[in-house]
Amino acid sequence: MSWGTELWDQFDNLEKHTQWGIEFVEKYTKFVKERSEIETNYAKQIRNLSKKYQPKKNSKEEEESKYTFCRAFLTTLNELNDYAGQHEVISEDLTSHIITELTRYLQELKTERKSHFHDGRKAQQHIESSWKQLEASKKRFERECKEAERAQQYFEKMDADINVTKADVEKARQQAQMRHQMANDSKSEYAAYLQKFNQEQNEHYYTVIPNIFQKLQDMEEKRIERISVCMKKFADVDRQVLPIVGKCLDGMTNAAESIEPKADSKQVVESFKSGFEPPGDVEFEDYGQAMKRTVSETSLSNTKESKEKPGGKTKGKLWPFIKNKNKITLNSHVRNLIEGSVPEDFSHLPPEQRRKKLQGKIDELSKDIQKEMDQRDALTKMKDVYIKNPQMGDPASVDPRLTEIGQNIEKLQSEVQKFEGWLAEVEERMPSKSDSQRKSGLYETQNSTTVSNNCAQDRESPDGSYTEEQNSEVQVKAQPIPTPTTTTEFDDEFDDEEVLPTIGTCKALYPFEGHNEGTISVAEGELLYVIEEDKGDGWTRVRRNEDEEGYVPTSYVEVFLETNAKDS
Repeated sequence: MSWGTELWDQFDNLEKHTQWGIEFVEKYTKFVKERSEIETNYAKQIRNLSKKYQPKKNSKEEEESKYTFCRAFLTTLNELNDYAGQHEVISEDLTSHIITELTRYLQELKTERKSHFHDGRKAQQHIESSWKQLEASKKRFERECKEAERAQQYFEKMDADINVTKADVEKARQQAQMRHQMANDSKSEYAAYLQKFNQEQNEHYYTVIPNIFQKLQDMEEKRIERISVCMKKFADVDRQVLPIVGKCLDGMTNAAESIEPKADSKQVVESFKSGFEPPGDVEFEDYGQAMKRTVSETSLSNTKESKEKPGGKTKGKLWPFIKNKNKITLNSHVRNLIEGSVPEDFSHLPPEQRRKKLQGKIDELSKDIQKEMDQRDALTKMKDVYIKNPQMGDPASVDPRLTEIGQNIEKLQSEVQKFEGWLAEVEERMPSKSDSQRKSGLYETQNSTTVSNNCAQDRESPDGSYTEEQNSEVQVKAQPIPTPTTTTEFDDEFDDEEVLPTIGTCKALYPFEGHNEGTISVAEGELLYVIEEDKGDGWTRVRRNEDEEGYVPTSYVEVFLETNAKDS
């Protein structure tokens, strides 16, 4: 059905309808714009929420990230951040694909509608003007007919009057003939205008107006089709991000499924394990049998030793359970922290925790050394560029910074050696369970040393009869090490020195051809296992498989150390 034939007389209603269609497009555009703003605000709030609960640097929350449920929560926060990004994508697509397009289309639609209705009004004005001309011609013809009739009646009256002269009669006759001629001319003119008007009216209602209304109909159908396309895009914008949103949700689910209660429980042990043995049985001291004191000198000394041993051991082993001593020790420890007098070698901590602190300090210093080496390599390359291209800069200007970096590296390496010495002392003073069981009360009493009150624990020297302890003393003397204030027995076993465990991974940044003995060749981007950190000489020991291991330059690889690598 065509508007031109069915609605030929509904010009005003069509004008109102098309104006309402434009207003509808404007309303839908406003709707999409508000939806886009909602998506933007929602994404912003989600991002702020994710950022709010992210662990702060150097905070307790960052320390807690070693637990699987904390890592799962961190993964959830990261996935939530990506989820917010998809809502930003929705907002951007709504703006670019719908809002911008509809805004431009609205301008074109208004211009086209204005042009069509301008042509329609012009056609109406033309047909109205033609109708007015026809009406004027008709009235003139009517007037001329009446004048001709009156002139004819006047002539007949004059012709019948005998008193009127012949000249007056002739004049009246001529007047009547002239009026008749004018009436005939008006008739011809009226007939011509009528024919012209009928042709124009026919063309107006069957050609001009149908064409204009057909254009308006096409315009309206295109507008409706454009709205349909935009509504489809409105849904497709959401549908396009659903796979990524699904991946974000899958990531959250996988993070939740990766939580391992047993591993977290084990991590608590690793975090807070002191290394002390549980307190042993308190021996009964019978003061009522005085006769045993006079048996012999040896018996007397043995009795004293056996008495001293439980006393000293109980003092060291029961300190976590004795409230008064624990309170005094805790207050002393807090006072030391407040006064900033915490020992540099962490000797105030239990052995296991001390070992972890020392290892963490060594890892931190190794990272600092790596940063300084990277800066030195970069400055060396810059100096080479300056030497080859003097116009780019003075090579001598780089030397002071290189010297400073070299001094920093030496200082950091000396710090690493110092902490490694303390770490070696702690590890070598950690007896295995079998060693602890073999020790007799006599050996412990003979080798007991001065008691340290930093943590209310006794210090017992390892058994001097063991050869491994003497070897460890030789190793420690190679580097001047402050005497630690506390030691105690451990239940942990010694690390296997022959087969080095994996302490992390590394990625080769540059290719390296290992021609020298003890080195290993690597390709750029290759992943290897780290079995020994850089000890300050610029080399890192890596392993490719069970048979291939060797050293590579530390500056050629990027090292990723595992947390608590020594414990594993």
